[in-house]
Amino acid sequence: MTRPDLLALTPDALAALANRGLVKRAVKELDAGAVPVLGTDPDGAVQGEFPDGTTTTLPPNTPLDAARCSCGAAGVCRHRIAVVLAYQRTQEAGAPAELWSPGAVTDDDLTALMGERTLRRARRAFQAGYRARLRRPTAEDRTAQAELPTCTVTFLVPGDLSYVHTDAVNRDEATALAVWAFREADALGTDTVDVGGSPTTATDLTAVTDLLDQLLLDGATNASEVLDVAWQRLHRDLTAQRLHWPASVITDLLAQLTAYRRRSADYEAQRFAALLTELHARTTATGPRAEVLGFDEPAETPLRRVRLTALGARLRSATTADVFFASGDVVLVHRDTPLRTGQKLAAANVVSESATRSASRVVTLKTSRVAKTSLTPVGTSWDDLPQALVIDDYDAAAAHLADLPPRQVRARVEAELVRVVRVSEVTEVAYDPAAQRLTATLHHTSPSTQNHRSQCVLEATHRAVAPHALDALATALRANPTTITGTIRRHRGTLVVDPLAVRTDAGVVVPDLAPGTTPQPLPPGVTTSDPLSAAVDGALLVLADAAHRGLDNLTDSLLARVREVAAHLHRTGLRTAAAQVTAFADGPAAATWLRAHLRLLVTADAR
Repeated sequence: MTRPDLLALTPDALAALANRGLVKRAVKELDAGAVPVLGTDPDGAVQGEFPDGTTTTLPPNTPLDAARCSCGAAGVCRHRIAVVLAYQRTQEAGAPAELWSPGAVTDDDLTALMGERTLRRARRAFQAGYRARLRRPTAEDRTAQAELPTCTVTFLVPGDLSYVHTDAVNRDEATALAVWAFREADALGTDTVDVGGSPTTATDLTAVTDLLDQLLLDGATNASEVLDVAWQRLHRDLTAQRLHWPASVITDLLAQLTAYRRRSADYEAQRFAALLTELHARTTATGPRAEVLGFDEPAETPLRRVRLTALGARLRSATTADVFFASGDVVLVHRDTPLRTGQKLAAANVVSESATRSASRVVTLKTSRVAKTSLTPVGTSWDDLPQALVIDDYDAAAAHLADLPPRQVRARVEAELVRVVRVSEVTEVAYDPAAQRLTATLHHTSPSTQNHRSQCVLEATHRAVAPHALDALATALRANPTTITGTIRRHRGTLVVDPLAVRTDAGVVVPDLAPGTTPQPLPPGVTTSDPLSAAVDGALLVLADAAHRGLDNLTDSLLARVREVAAHLHRTGLRTAAAQVTAFADGPAAATWLRAHLRLLVTADAR
């Protein structure tokens, strides 16, 4: 009796069930001759006896971690993995299996797996609606994966729900939601799907409008702290309704107002204006609830056991940093990490049994006597990251960014555009002292794209909180880096990378956390601005000044500046934006300001 489930377990699938180190150890021991003697009983259970006397039995329809092994290890051990690999080596390669979709699983199959009670809980989440991004099986990788709002579900073996891997505590519910997502996507022929629920309408957030108009009329300079109480009450109401994205915008708005009142450098007039416009956009936009308003999921979801690969860090202050982790096909952020802890996490593999994940992809790691968190060096883990997080064709990545919806109505998730960029060569490293900006040109030739050679731009600007970052980055760029992690964006059709970490033959460098180094002389560079960008940036600056002062406090000189930037926009060919800015100058009001500013923000992102 052949065991197709064991034959379908690839090294990557085994690594997901255990870890890559155990898989490598099992392979090494098999190659060294420690091969178990295999046998199969009439029920289809595969038995393996090792030279040291250890015996392992893998029954059919049984998860690998529930199989019997005399070594006594909890979970998936190297003996279980070795029996799988040894069994695969004894079988002749058969015909390629058909590509399978989890959408083929019926509700009767789900009921048999988890019971009607658990399925009812999953149906409540289905009725509320959620968004899923799917990765379908291919000839090279036959696993199927669904990225749900708060977890990732991977179907490791076609047609066998015993081999479903997820980091969610409620494994069965997550499995059902993933199956329904594939079922919906199969019917629509798409890989990103909104499942259940109903589209949001503009009336969902009418309570925001009055407060938003009042804040625009007052501006940051005259906003009353009494009004903060109304904002906080609205925030609680939105959170209770699980409208995470507008609630998150309000949190950031209140933080900006607090920073202004404290005369903190954290306040930025353009950031304040952008938040006002984003809240308006989410109030008026129609479309999938999960994208515009937020997933109908709890604010935080506990994870059963999570494996994270650090992608670097970004200092937030002299004592705290944000650390970025790859988890499946998404990037999570550990916010406000104490500096000493951040230095340990920023280039490490993390395994935790006590983590929680928010709807906005913020991960929290906790420690206790029962559930611990372990760290190991990141090593070569970046080589094994999912392809969804890896960029080896810069032109294709830039085209993908151009197709995204406006960020004002996209899902408000942290580190949405943090990626791992493969690099073959670095050229044109230069420093612009006026802008305090380090630039370089990255090149990569990818065999997967018929040796197509593409290039993109790396840009890193000096920040006072990380005074040694640019020197450390320049040194790393001269050491023939092979991989750079960072936030990506698109400018004039070209991919731009803001780096978080760099891997060279000597290891991983996190510029923000690097110690002081001797400054390296660099060729001088000059940052140029094209006329279109100058016109848009100038208009955004003036409209942000208007929101900062408050529309009830505009002066004739400021309105004259508004008309000047409108004329500049018209001369550069942006006539619709110019008309809307002019309409605001002619009739200063919240509605005209919001229309003009939203148009400019979308234009700025699309340039």
